[in-house]
Amino acid sequence: MEAGPVVNAGSQHYGANRSGLPGPTTLLVPGGNACTERMRTTLAWARTLALVAATASLALAGCTSSNAPGPGMMGGGSVTSSNAPGPGMMGGGSVYHYSKLTCTAPPDLPGRTVNVTLGDMGMTQMMGGTAPLGVHMMLRAAPAAVAAGKVSLVAANMGWRTHELVILPLSAGESAGQRDSGPDGKVDEAGSMGEASTSCGAGAGDGIRAGTVSWTTLTLAPGRYDLVCNLPNHYADGMHQEILVTSS
Repeated sequence: MEAGPVVNAGSQHYGANRSGLPGPTTLLVPGGNACTERMRTTLAWARTLALVAATASLALAGCTSSNAPGPGMMGGGSVTSSNAPGPGMMGGGSVYHYSKLTCTAPPDLPGRTVNVTLGDMGMTQMMGGTAPLGVHMMLRAAPAAVAAGKVSLVAANMGWRTHELVILPLSAGESAGQRDSGPDGKVDEAGSMGEASTSCGAGAGDGIRAGTVSWTTLTLAPGRYDLVCNLPNHYADGMHQEILVTSS
C-alpha cells in the first residue's frame, strides 16, 4: 500500500529520516478521507500522553533516582525537585538526598498508621544550628486522610538536620502553612495534640536526629490537623502538611 501524507502536529513536522524510512515519531496515513487521518493522529497523541503520564508517576514515586530506595526506605536515596535551591544549602542543587535510617518504629503500633517523611533539600551531610529562612525543607504524610480513633504517626527523619513532628488542630477556615512564626522562628503550639521528637523512640524528646525515627499514638477526633516541624524556621521553610481525620 502506498503511504499517504505525513501528519504535521502543531509546529513540529514528523517526517522520514535520511534512509527514507519512517522515523520513530513518524505517523504514515494510508490514502483515505480526513476522518481517517484525524483518527490516526488522535490515537498517536493518546499513546504519547499515556507515556508522559506513566513517566510522571514513576518520577513521583522516586523511581527516577540514581539510588533505588525512596522516601521512608532504609537505604537512603534521592529525589529530584522542581524547586530551585535556597540559600544556605550544602550543595546538591534542587535534590533531596536522603540519609540512611538507622532504626525503625515497632511494627505493632496501635490504630491506623500515618507515615511522615522529613527531609532537607540540597544537603548531603549532617548540620546543626538554626536553619536559615528560605531553604527548602519537606514534611510529607501518607495517607493524608485517616479514620478517627487511635492513630500512630511515625516520623522518619531522612534529612540532615534535626527535626520533630508536632500535631496541631486546624480551626474552620484555617489552612496548613498559614500560621505566623514568632521572633524565635516557631509557631504557637496552643492546643497541641502531641508530638514525636525522640530519636529512635516514642513521644516528646530532644528532636529526631538525622537517620532516626520517632512515633506517637494519639486519639484523634474528626477534623483537620496540621502536621508541623516547629524547630526555628522549619515551619516557614515548608515543613507542614494538613491531614484529614474522618468520622469513618
